[in-house]
Amino acid sequence: MRARRLVLAAAMAAAAVGFPAVPAQAATPCRDVAFPVTHLGLPQTMYGKLCQPADAKAVQVLVPGASYNSAYWDIEVTPEIRSFRQAMNKAGYATLTLDRLGSGRSTRPLSATLTSFTQANVVHQVIQAVRAGKGVPKFDKVVLGGHSVGSAISVIEAGTYKDVDAVLVTGMMHSVNALGSLPVLASLAPANLDPKFLGKILDPGYLTTRPGLRFSDFHKPGAQAPGVAEHDERTKDVFAPGEFVDTLLLGAILPYSRKIDVPVLLVMGNDPAFCGFLAADCSSAASLLRHESPNYSPAAKLKTYLVGDYGHSINYAPGAPKYHEAVIRWADAAVGR
Repeated sequence: MRARRLVLAAAMAAAAVGFPAVPAQAATPCRDVAFPVTHLGLPQTMYGKLCQPADAKAVQVLVPGASYNSAYWDIEVTPEIRSFRQAMNKAGYATLTLDRLGSGRSTRPLSATLTSFTQANVVHQVIQAVRAGKGVPKFDKVVLGGHSVGSAISVIEAGTYKDVDAVLVTGMMHSVNALGSLPVLASLAPANLDPKFLGKILDPGYLTTRPGLRFSDFHKPGAQAPGVAEHDERTKDVFAPGEFVDTLLLGAILPYSRKIDVPVLLVMGNDPAFCGFLAADCSSAASLLRHESPNYSPAAKLKTYLVGDYGHSINYAPGAPKYHEAVIRWADAAVGR
């Protein structure tokens, strides 16, 4: 509060003498963090970007989905609308956006060794470091959030290790629309053949999406917006098949979601991969709740929110601010700022 009063006073004084006003809210300071972890007994490094508003006592640890990296949580196209990271920081939450092993600036083990389960173990090691204040400040509360494959990883981590205070699940449910998933599966190709990764990735097991298909894969039925498809293509990344299989074979994840005993918020778009024929009714938040409630324990106090005008990658939705507000309200009630 004292810092805010000083900023306001400086702005008023500057205006009085004709100087440009100091912004009412300075940008949240961010820094890179390299977490030493082990994967199947071998040393690896998981990259994260920590952004911490002054006096933040709660942190959101955010795990991206397959073919995405930490950039998914901090979209640069009209970030005042689409940056989940900025929205949470403005609300007073610290954020730690991660690159899954194999992607971004994290180390890249053999693709055959990566699954949602092995990734969950690595995320658990990061959360333990956060809890202990190793390499980052020590936080009182930890919210674990994921998108798509990152949600599967988060569910497994929370259900197995029970070391977080709340779980945000986005872009994943316990049913799959087989027909709706086919276009995404058909768009996958070895990353070492993609011009973006040519010469950078030698392991033929890593996959990515073929150029030019990301909007149809992850954004429809959302409308085209300037710069969105280009940004998604420019920041796309790679993933291991084992991570994807774990998410599709959700029977393997179901026992873990039922073991979660902290508040859970599920946010979905009108996602062709999970909604529709022989899958979930995504016409309302209430229908999502009816579909998913049996998959979580009563202790999870499951809440749902629908971004009805967009597809899979809901952070890109023009209506993302309302979804961000819903996450903030839920987090305030679940853990406090």
